[in-house]
Amino acid sequence: MKALVLTTATRTTAVEDLPIPTPAAGEILVRVHAIALNPVDTLYTSKPIAAQPQRVVGTDFAGVVVEAAANLAASSDARTKPGARVSGFLQGACSVNDRPGAFAEYLVISYDLVWLVPESLSLEDASAISMCGLTAAQGLFTRLDLPAPFGSDPKSRPALAPATVFIYGASTSLGLYAAQLVRASARASGRHIRLVGAASASKHQLLRQEPYSYDALVDYRDPSWPEKVRAAALGGNGVQYALDCISEGETVAKVHSTFADDVEGDGHFGVFRAPAGGGYQPQGLRVKPVYGAAWEALGVEVGYNGFVLPANPEARAFGVTFYNYLSASAPSGAPVLQPNPVRLMPGGLERVVPDGFELLGSLQVSARSATSGRTETWMRPVSGEKIVYSLGVAP
Repeated sequence: MKALVLTTATRTTAVEDLPIPTPAAGEILVRVHAIALNPVDTLYTSKPIAAQPQRVVGTDFAGVVVEAAANLAASSDARTKPGARVSGFLQGACSVNDRPGAFAEYLVISYDLVWLVPESLSLEDASAISMCGLTAAQGLFTRLDLPAPFGSDPKSRPALAPATVFIYGASTSLGLYAAQLVRASARASGRHIRLVGAASASKHQLLRQEPYSYDALVDYRDPSWPEKVRAAALGGNGVQYALDCISEGETVAKVHSTFADDVEGDGHFGVFRAPAGGGYQPQGLRVKPVYGAAWEALGVEVGYNGFVLPANPEARAFGVTFYNYLSASAPSGAPVLQPNPVRLMPGGLERVVPDGFELLGSLQVSARSATSGRTETWMRPVSGEKIVYSLGVAP
């Protein structure tokens, strides 16, 4: 098979021929039809943390099941059956552990860490959901402690008072899924939530519409946006929940400034980069920013950015429950989460590095260049989109 392989010593990435992997116990073999790019994919190829001479890179994928491990032969789970359309993510070169990534024609993965893709959804669209969707769910339901619309009945909790949720980076891939899940939480729990977002003014019309349905929006380029967020919250005195989808530099302190004066221990603040990686200082913030990594859902030990995330059974169980939630849409044909806008790129694996990685860059989101200097239509600046490549349907 063809795979996109990082050579760690030279920090170069190229398409190479590798053997097709064999599924171990509990795993399925997937023929990959589409891959979606994330900033971590390019970050950890330009600045490798992989400890091996070579690693298959890449995170998000969607494809078709080819076969399952022998111990799954009696399973009734549709995800173990040849021909099932599935999507998920792997960690690839974003760790020191010797586990291959998703940017290959075939991959193996635990069957319960993928979700069934409904026929109404293309595999290209489905490839853009898995990691970002799960990351948003982790941020909202395990770090902000909003009631999840899956798992145990959210209405079994005591009645919750109306609240304001603020999402900074509302038009990012992460922000688009977060808004949908906030709305799903409100519907499932019966709680009134006022949703406020910060994004470029050019994205406000999109964000006011379903499935996002923001109640209020501010332009992040406006220096007074934190004050406007506070005024837009219920009561006009600040928010109770905040999610910083950028989590870089001054964004953390500014998002923190939107909290209501009286939240004290009732404030909930989710971030998606650790202080060292995001370049911010959490000391002195009265509402502690809570960080976690999507990789925890894989349920294995992860060596990551100079520290080790131990295997986390609870995080894995949450991931399984979330993917079961996404899979529930397959029989009805209506996806639980609407995919983010996708930019389908030409050229397959061969063009991931020269085109896709160039567009994403290897720096912080805030430092990303507004232009690549290229004239092809697919090389326009990325805004509110996921970069996706089709790998074709060869046998």
